Amino acid sequence: MKKNTIIWIILIASAAIIFFWGLGSYNNFVSLEEEVNNQWSKVENQYQRRADLIPNLVATVKGYAAHESETLEAVVNARAKATQVTVNPEDLSPEKMQEFQAAQGELSSALGRLLLITENYPDLKANQNFLELQAQLEGTENRIATERMRFTDAAKNYNMQIRHLPGSIVAKITGFERKPYFEAEKGSEKAPQVAF
Repeated sequence: MKKNTIIWIILIASAAIIFFWGLGSYNNFVSLEEEVNNQWSKVENQYQRRADLIPNLVATVKGYAAHESETLEAVVNARAKATQVTVNPEDLSPEKMQEFQAAQGELSSALGRLLLITENYPDLKANQNFLELQAQLEGTENRIATERMRFTDAAKNYNMQIRHLPGSIVAKITGFERKPYFEAEKGSEKAPQVAF
């Protein structure tokens, strides 16, 4: 064989290897990004479950604590605001995640106030509907925490893959960008004071 033919074979083989490596990297990034989007959907699903439980909880409390209308209205308004703030998983950004978390945090705070007023109503605390709704809400909060953790893990795996060399070259060329993580709410690093 001629020397030029060997060089051409080596160049074509090298180009084919680089092409198929790039294609494999791209497909891996697509799979990881879809996992992040899937986990985000699961997070939103659990937040929606919580939002769906709230009207039943409010209605149950309303029957016992009609004069607590300010707290009840705060819960209803926070729920409305929280369900209006949505984040498209294809367009996750730190700013949008912060807005989403702020709305959900406001709802969590309003729910905390609602559950706190139930201490003044022993009949309500013994009501089977209220106890069941409270247990479902607690379970939902645990599911939210679990799905948020899984989302963060999926985002971490995706972010690591698009930042490692040489895959980061393919990621930059094809437009894959980092996904944000959930962050703790401001002030959550301090333990709440409990007074009896």
